[in-house]
Order: sequence, then structure tokens, then C-alpha cells
Amino acid sequence: MTELMQRILPTVQKPARYTGGEWGEIKKDLKDVRVRVAFCFPDTYEIGMSNLGMRILYGVMNGMDGVWCERVFAPWGDMEQAMRDNSLPLWALESQTPVREFDMIAFTIGYEMAYSNILNMLNLAGVPLRSKDRQGLKNIVFAGGVCAFNPEPLADFIDFFSLGEGEDITVEILQLYDRAKAEGWSKDAFLHEAAKIPGVYVPSFYRHEYNADGTLAAIVPLEGVPQTVTKRIIEDLDNAYFPTKMIVPSTEIVHDRANLEVFRGCIRGCRFCQAGFIYRPVRAKSPDTLCSQGKALCESTGYEEMSLASLSTSDHPQVEEMLDKIIDYTQEEHINLSLPSLRVDNFSAELLEKVSRVRKSGLTFAPEAGTQRLRDVINKGVTEEEILRTSRIAFQGGYTSVKLYFMLGLPFESMEDVLGITALGQRVVDLYSSLPTKPKGRGVNVSISVATFVPKPFTPFQWAAQNTYDQIVEKQHALTHSVTTRKISLAWHEVRTSVLEGVIARGDRRLGKAIYNAWKLGCKFDSWEEFFDFDKWQQAIAAAGLTMEFYASRERTEDEILPWDHIDVGVSKAFLRREYERASRAEVTPNCREKCAGCGANMLIGGGACIG
Repeated sequence: MTELMQRILPTVQKPARYTGGEWGEIKKDLKDVRVRVAFCFPDTYEIGMSNLGMRILYGVMNGMDGVWCERVFAPWGDMEQAMRDNSLPLWALESQTPVREFDMIAFTIGYEMAYSNILNMLNLAGVPLRSKDRQGLKNIVFAGGVCAFNPEPLADFIDFFSLGEGEDITVEILQLYDRAKAEGWSKDAFLHEAAKIPGVYVPSFYRHEYNADGTLAAIVPLEGVPQTVTKRIIEDLDNAYFPTKMIVPSTEIVHDRANLEVFRGCIRGCRFCQAGFIYRPVRAKSPDTLCSQGKALCESTGYEEMSLASLSTSDHPQVEEMLDKIIDYTQEEHINLSLPSLRVDNFSAELLEKVSRVRKSGLTFAPEAGTQRLRDVINKGVTEEEILRTSRIAFQGGYTSVKLYFMLGLPFESMEDVLGITALGQRVVDLYSSLPTKPKGRGVNVSISVATFVPKPFTPFQWAAQNTYDQIVEKQHALTHSVTTRKISLAWHEVRTSVLEGVIARGDRRLGKAIYNAWKLGCKFDSWEEFFDFDKWQQAIAAAGLTMEFYASRERTEDEILPWDHIDVGVSKAFLRREYERASRAEVTPNCREKCAGCGANMLIGGGACIG
């Protein structure tokens, strides 16, 4: 660490964010390293170190001969100012080497509101922002993660995207780069060879053409690259790489515990949920694998809390056996076990008994909509009877606190559906009051959290118009006035953030200019209240000759070319359109375990059964 850094760190918040040196970090001798990767997370250390995908790929890359991957996080405002004042470039934690000295710069992107931070981090590093301005093999910038499935808003800045699960494709990319560097290839030659790797998308090899009304007219592949790029998946999770030795942060992070991935994908077909479609098909780890990995994680890190990570933990095909094995271990070793992502419709007294053995805090469920009609529209597959039955089981088991998640602004939503949110909360309160077994002297608390719906690519609602700011605010006011008891508490997210998220999520390549404009105006950390400036984003989008309404609050036609149509996640566009039409009729599609709906994801595993 330089003397300058030593002088700066005591003057900023949480200096441990910037020092490295944690238990479990990986250092290598530079004489054994041929390829150096700066692995960037475009948010704070506390958020990035909680990201399981980043931990997995950190281990994958550092497990390769001749490759050293180091971590880089976005500096908070006070640290950034100190860096700029002192001409101190962005550095990697393991070696404190400036990012501009690395061969490859990788970003993992899980949230559209982090895009301005990507530009800010490159600028802090002294690396040219636009791909066309970076010559040679030095500082090749690539990106992956959920947001990479619509790569176009970042097409000007990222050299190539890695689509899908990264355990295998990352190894192939780095092996190719190692060869290119050794043989002295040009950047163009490397990108042409990289484009041949299944799952790699190079934006500069595709031309986007537009109609007079601003919609896409064509996506034209150039120079022999594929018409479509198909995501990569890992078929066998039991034998896939999983880091049983992880870095233990030296400062508190958001999820400061051992995170154990249970399975990937989801059997449900919730029509609003991007993750539920892009992570198909379902692949689960066996109970034995989960127990051994969880045990190894806790022993190597010293963590006294473990969390099971998935889109729907209780949908694991062997959930009872899995929980029995893990709970036996955690109880014996006095390790707390967190079980998020439980489903209302498969929550049983037996499952409650298992949950109660590991925690006695409030339970969280996600009905998502307040009326049965709207739950059918979104294909939630949950009835009011199941919600009340689950609440009854929880209350009879001694719970007095329930948290319910909902969304506002869903497609085909009416004001009756909106008011149904608090009406359902009231029925849960009334149920508690009616129970003769309720604890004496203890009241019930029903917390209702309401998010604004954002249409996302590769969902049946990718064609839907997003509610405007004024429409959402009107619905929020109606909800507030419908609450008649202090036993119900209401909370919601900042609406303007969701509006901007809706703009970027379905943006095309022209939006890159707006992102650049926003960064120039000082936008960064847009998911944080302390920094988010909606007015600057409006100004940036207008200066690019674009409108928010075109991207967010406009319904797409069935025949419109979408900016991500050249990306294949395994779920067909025809299936998604059928689901959108079924939503308009409030028709429910059975979950994958009940009946295959023909989404197409099974073709990614050879056309066989795709239920893990």
C-alpha cells in the first residue's frame, strides 16, 4: 500500500472496503501469471462481496494455471473524491495494482441501475470508456450477469458479453486470451475468435437498423458471426465448481454468512419474473452434495450462519431430505440457518416444524397481487385459501409476524386489484384474531411491501407498457387510505428508480448515448437514495434525442423486433407470446413439475426432461 493511500484511508468511511488482505483472498506470484483479470462489481464492497456468482467465478478463474483474478469494487463518494483530488487510479484489492495495468477487465452486472457506475469505474481507472477507443489486447472489457441478456444499452462500452452461467465459458474465454496474448494477436482477431465461443456476444459485429418510428428494423450479423447467440448452462450442478473456501470479509457486508446454492432455475412460470425464465431449465443439487458443501463452507470460513440460495427453496425436489440433513448439521454445530424463498402453496406444518427448529422470526411470503384474478394473470399459482392456510399454520406454530410482498402496476391491473392488497392483509389480521390458540398479550403484525412492476426482457410481459410515475403514485395513495389498522404496515420502493429501471431494461443500442450523458452529468450509484438524481437522467435521455416514454410506457406490438431478439435463453419467443395472451385472459399455466408447457428450455440439455 502506498504512503498516499495510507494517508487517505483514515479520512473515509469504512476504509476496510479498499484494503484487501481478508482471510481467504488469493494471491499469486507474478512470475507465474500470464493473464491478469480485474473482476469488477459496479457497487460497494458490501454489496459485491455478498454476490454468490462473483465468489464462484473468482474461484474458477484463480483455479486456472497462469491466471490471477483480483477484485475491484466501486468506491463510495468520499473515497472517489479523495482519489480524484490526489490523482489516485482505481485499483484491485489483492495487489493494489491499478486496474489499467490488467489484461482483462470483467464486470458482473445484476442491476440496470449500476450502468453509470460501470462508466465511472472505467474512468477512475483511466481506461477509455468506449470499446472503439481501446486498442490492442490490453484492457479488454467484458461483462456477464443477468443484465447481459439485453446487452444493447452497454454495447458502446463493452467489448464482448458472456451470456449465461460462467463456470465453463469463462475458462474458454481466458484460455483463448492466453493464446492470443502469447501469439501477439490484434484485438480484432481476438474478438473474431471469441465470437466463435458459444455464448459470447460481440456487439461490434452486429449492425442495428431502425424504422422511422424508432423501432428496430433489423439486427444484422456481420463478418460471419452467428445470427443468434445462445446462453451457456451447467447441466450437472453436483459436479460443477463451487467454492467451499471463500473470502471472509474484514468488514460487515449485506449477506455476511455462508451462502449455499440449492438449485438453479424455477419450476414456476410467474410471468413477471425474469430470473424464472432466463435460468431455465431447473437443475438441483442432491441433498448429500448440499450438506457436504455447506459443512465445508462453514468449516473453512468460521461462519455461524448459513443461507440456502435459490429462487424457491421449498421447490427443491427433495426438500424434506435436504432440510433434514442440513438442519441436523447446523443444530449440532450451533449454526443458524436462513431459509428464504419459501412458497405459500407448498408450505406445510412439517416444513414449518423444520423452519422453527432453525429460527423463530417472522415469515415472508410473496402473493405478488391482491386478488385472485390478478394472481392468475401473472401465473402466480397461489390462491387466497393457500395464503390464509399458510398464515394459519404459521400463527398456530407461534409466529406473530408475517411479511407479504406485492407489486403495483402489473399488466391488466385495476384499482380493485390494488385495493385487494390491503384487503388481503386485513384478512390475515382477522385470521390471527380469530384463533383461540393465539399467544396472549401479543398482537399480530402484517408488513406489506410493495414494489413497482418493471417489464423485463425474456418474460411474457416484455411487450407490456409500464405504468407511469403518476399512475403508480395514484395507486400508492389509494393503498395508504385503505389501511384501517395499525396491525398493517405499508412500505414501497422509490417509484422514479423503477421508472428509470424500466427505461434501461428494455433499451436498445441508442440508449448508450444517454447513459454516457448521465455519467457526464454526475450520475452514479443510481440505486442509492444519496446519489440518485432523476432530473439528470431525464436531461441525459432528452439530450440523446430519446424519450423515457418510448422505452418504458409503450406497449410493444407482437411483430416488433426487440433489441434482444438475437439472444437465445432457451425459452422461445413464441412461448412467451402465448403466455402474454394467456395473461390477458387470466389463464393459469401449470408449473413445470405438473405439466411441461413447451417453453423450449429442455433443448439446452439435449431435449430431455428438465426438472432437477
